[in-house]
Amino acid sequence: MMNNTVKALLLTSMLPFAANATQELTPWYVGAGLGVNNYEPSCDMKSMKVCGKDDPYAWDLFGGYLFNDYFGIELGYRDLGRAEWVDYSNKLNDVGAKGMTLGVVSFWPISEYWSLTAEAGAMNYLLSNNKQSGSEYYSDSGVAPYIGMGIGFNITENLKLLAKYRRYENLDEDRWNTLEMESNYWGLELSYRFGNTVPAAIAPVTPAAIDSDNDGVTDPQDKCPDTPATHRVDSNGCTIYKEITEQRDLGSILFDNDSSVVKSESIARIEKLANYMNKNPQSTVMISGHASDVGRADYNMQLSDKRAHAVAKILINQFGIGAERVKAQGFGITQPVIPGRSSEANKANRRIEAHVTGVKREALIK
Repeated sequence: MMNNTVKALLLTSMLPFAANATQELTPWYVGAGLGVNNYEPSCDMKSMKVCGKDDPYAWDLFGGYLFNDYFGIELGYRDLGRAEWVDYSNKLNDVGAKGMTLGVVSFWPISEYWSLTAEAGAMNYLLSNNKQSGSEYYSDSGVAPYIGMGIGFNITENLKLLAKYRRYENLDEDRWNTLEMESNYWGLELSYRFGNTVPAAIAPVTPAAIDSDNDGVTDPQDKCPDTPATHRVDSNGCTIYKEITEQRDLGSILFDNDSSVVKSESIARIEKLANYMNKNPQSTVMISGHASDVGRADYNMQLSDKRAHAVAKILINQFGIGAERVKAQGFGITQPVIPGRSSEANKANRRIEAHVTGVKREALIK
């Protein structure tokens, strides 16, 4: 009954081998082995009168499951061959053991192709003695522990050749109490592991984004190549500029006393400003008129405003500067350069100033 149960387990465990059709190396494997076996004691039992001719050839079939690359479980069937001798009753004894095995196996890789193995398990054996060529028959079953070791060579990723040694203990015939034996086995085994290894997926190599001008914006997005690396840039890789407001002193724009008419000798100075603005078409100008602190403040405010607008009209009408680019305003005595009413202060404060914007851009530095 026990032998039938073990055989059923072996057949059941083999089913996944046929069904497995994956394209990766599976944990399942099968194999077969062939070797020689030596029962102990050999020719030295007290019941042995004459040693006979042994038939020591042993074989096995097995299947296994690997929990990982180092450890697994193995189920198999083994025939350990037979041994003969003549006892003191002058009867020929013909003894052999076979049966199902179940054990654990372990592997230690020592190189790319070579590995060491070790195993331990139990054999559900049937021990038979065909005495006198079958005229007398003694048999018994039991469980014998075994251990083993070996060395393996990977012929391919699926096929492995192993040299094995196993030691079986307690191969006893207890029913008639005629035999107590051990066994030593040496042999070669060939195993096949199902499936194929799948190469590790190689992530596509994405070329590193190139930033040729080192401005922090990669080349595909950089609309302003060769920007200095020290400049602050926008999302397109273009330098960010700030506009500088410049104040330009028109110098001595002369007016007669209590007059807002620009004298001819001051036209050259206004022309210089016009030329500057023509070269910088995005620029605008604020003409501011100022007065000295002489007389009433409200009068000086009106006079400075007239003088500022007089200069603005020359820029527009004589030199063609667009009216939308020119503004004029008088500030009277509210913004003195030198406070007070001294002759020096009066001369400095009686002035026309031009505040030009948008004519100069300065890169923002990181």
